Amino acid sequence: MTSPVLQSGLPARLHHLPAAGLVAVAVAMLVVLPALLGDLGRLAAVLVLQLGLVLAWVLVSGVQGFAGSLGVGAAAAVAADLGLVLPGRPVFGGLLAVLGVGFLAAVLQQMLRRPRHDLVASLAATAMLLAVLGALAALLLLGRTSAGQGRALVALLAVGAALVAGHAVDLVLPRPQLAEGVPRGLLGLVVAVLVGAVVAFLGRSVGGVVDGLAAIIYGAVLGGVAGLVALAASFLVVEATAEDAAEPGQSPWVLAVIQAALPLAACAPLALALQTVL
Repeated sequence: MTSPVLQSGLPARLHHLPAAGLVAVAVAMLVVLPALLGDLGRLAAVLVLQLGLVLAWVLVSGVQGFAGSLGVGAAAAVAADLGLVLPGRPVFGGLLAVLGVGFLAAVLQQMLRRPRHDLVASLAATAMLLAVLGALAALLLLGRTSAGQGRALVALLAVGAALVAGHAVDLVLPRPQLAEGVPRGLLGLVVAVLVGAVVAFLGRSVGGVVDGLAAIIYGAVLGGVAGLVALAASFLVVEATAEDAAEPGQSPWVLAVIQAALPLAACAPLALALQTVL
């Protein structure tokens, strides 16, 4: 027997346009606030994105224990950010302690609630949330030094442009379809890779990458990862809005927060790693 194809109750227009708009807003916030307020602005931008994701994730994922899950997620976001802001020489590996304690807090929160329906699924959703929050915290290390500010700007613009372009193409022509029932196509993924490469190439002087080929590879990798994770986020949106979903009728804007935050989270540690080798 084959599984039935998911049928989303969300029109393609509402699947793509709010997500593209929030991507543009998130990238603008991550670029403008640090330019105006320095490290404080970067912290504010990342924290707003993290807390928005916590609320959207708890609403959409169906994790049980609403208030407790919000508290665990918000505390993990703040702890992860402080762990990278307060030390004089922060390291990304320092987040392991935050993730470990956060997971223990999630287990305790789930075990204390009554009744314990969907315990395993709720723990899995919370663990995924903690990982994404930690990945978003990596944005605090991008551009923290004067030498890295240009590279951070190029990375954010490349990812943002790739995501917006992918949504625009998939709104018009989601073909060949990459997953049944999900309005995302191979053409949109290819365009995301190309747009990321073009943005990185055009901004190579700002980003400090002299070699044009290295800049193209840098942007293409970021665009490709952003496009693939955006596909996974779209699949989540389709499941959440399916006609037979447990709690259908989620707001497109709540869903768009997840569609914007997940690709940015996936690209943040990658951009941080790539800027040390290119």
